[in-house]
Amino acid sequence: MRPAVHGSATRRPFTTRPGNAPRPAVFRVLTAPAEVPPDDPLARDAKLARVEAVLLIADEPLTARRLADAANLADAADARAQVEKLRGLYDADGTAFQVTEIAGGYQLLTRPAVAPWLARLRRTGHDLRLTPAAMETLAVIAYRQPVMRAEVEQVRGVACSEVVRQLMEKGLVRVAGRHDSLGRPQLYGTTKKFLQAFGLNTLKDLPEVDSLRGGAKG
Repeated sequence: MRPAVHGSATRRPFTTRPGNAPRPAVFRVLTAPAEVPPDDPLARDAKLARVEAVLLIADEPLTARRLADAANLADAADARAQVEKLRGLYDADGTAFQVTEIAGGYQLLTRPAVAPWLARLRRTGHDLRLTPAAMETLAVIAYRQPVMRAEVEQVRGVACSEVVRQLMEKGLVRVAGRHDSLGRPQLYGTTKKFLQAFGLNTLKDLPEVDSLRGGAKG
């Protein structure tokens, strides 16, 4: 005996959920409000957490524009505002970290106060060790750049081609162009790594040394 049929029935596609069915948890998380005011004054909202994460993994200073792109922020101004907010939180909770403006960008670094303890963990060879001759040569290049090697040798009073080569290998010095004089000799200047290594934001942060500054371009 065939069962009675009470009207027609339409099969619901498996991709369609009933109107009263709760959405899967993953969808509820993804569509939840992005910004919820935290109760903890030291808590990070979603935007600030992204900025902190980007700074944590970056191995070089990030400009405000690059930070905004990486953290999915509106623009460079928003990135700068978030950095200032993060700085305030770090100062408030006494963390060992600080956001430093260095080499034209922002970088997450440890505070100088904890340096003695970190030095114990630093592996041999990771320090930037320069001989006195290398430091003198680097100083002349830093203050007088772009500068020809002949000018550096005139200031130092000795040949320094090998020292310049070593500084280039360490990534502290680069070829910055060529001079217009006969033979068009190379001009040398410092790199972004130089600014990082010496904790400078720009060349204008170099301490005043009149004997070296002579005609340098900042």
